[in-house]
Parts: sequence; C-alpha cells; structure tokens
Amino acid sequence: MPKTIDEFNVYTTLRGKAEAQLQAGTTPLSGHWSMGVDALRLLHQLSSTPGKAQDALKLLHELQVHQVELDLQNEAIAANEQTLVEDLGLYRALYDYAPIAYFVVDPGGAVVQGNLAAAELFDVGQDALPGQRIDTFINPENRPLLLGMLQRVAQNGVRDRCLAGAVGGAQVTLHLQFQASMFPGGEHILLACSPCAPVE
Repeated sequence: MPKTIDEFNVYTTLRGKAEAQLQAGTTPLSGHWSMGVDALRLLHQLSSTPGKAQDALKLLHELQVHQVELDLQNEAIAANEQTLVEDLGLYRALYDYAPIAYFVVDPGGAVVQGNLAAAELFDVGQDALPGQRIDTFINPENRPLLLGMLQRVAQNGVRDRCLAGAVGGAQVTLHLQFQASMFPGGEHILLACSPCAPVE
C-alpha cells in the first residue's frame, strides 16, 4: 500500500484510470495476462457457492483492475525510457556538434573525450583524443599555466580560465582561451577552448 501522500495520489490516479478503462470497455489486451491455477480454482469455488458468488465477482474485478494497472505502468515505463533515449541523443548531439571545442579531462590533464570541434581545432581525429594530454596541444611555455589552472579547479571546485598559444592545422598559430569547471561527480573537468585575440 502507498506510504506517502504522493504515492497515494499516484495509486488512486492509476486505479481510477484502470477502473475507467474497464467500465468503458477500452482496456487493451496485454497479451501476457494469465491467471494461475490456484486463482482459477478459488474463483470457481467461490462462484459455485451461492452465498459467495458476489465475493467471486469482487475478486475477479480486483484482478482485472490490477492487471490494467500493471499494463498502464508498463506503458508509462516504456514512454519514459523512450524519452530518456531521445534526451540522451539530443544532449550527445549538442556536445558533439557544438561550435566550441569541448574536452573532458582528468585533473592531471589526460583527455577523456573531446567533441568534433576540439578534434578539428588541433587537426586530429576525434577517436585519437582520449588518452592524450591536453597540454601537448599547446606551446611548451604555456603548459604550466594550463595544468596549474586544472589543479586549481580540481582542488577548489571553482571555475577558472587561462590563455595559451598553440599551433593548429596547417601550422597556423592559435591564440586560445581555456575555461574550466568541475564535471558533475567531481572526477573530471569540463574544458572549453575557443580562439581569442592575441595578448599584446
């Protein structure tokens, strides 16, 4: 039985829907409802006894309502799963096809994953990003700045940023701004990287 007000409201709503479907005759056939032998025997015994026939009808009704409730719950679960799959696909597409380079790195600077813009920025395949160190993509003199920023973010959990130079595809000199924040869960850092004007 429901233990909280919210659970009771969900239960009564579900039961109301089941009752309404049974009364309207719109209950879909689930295709997987089978009544056990013991339940059938009990119903037969009750219905065969004049004084207990009404009890048999009540029991049968309760079984029908319960089955419809289960079917409705299964439909809701299937709909929720489909919504989750669609949401996951949407957010994955937003990450992969964002116009800004995104990396997920560990506090030491090892790349866990990067999006398409990140791969294009440094002229590497997206599948080649995991396992590489993020600081190897920038100029040696700027590496301590980037790694120091990652350490501060990991230790303090605050957002931080730094500027660094790099050499991109076709040996083009890049001036980059890195912005970092802790990834949910606290094990990784989300790193955004975008071109910026050179510092004079």
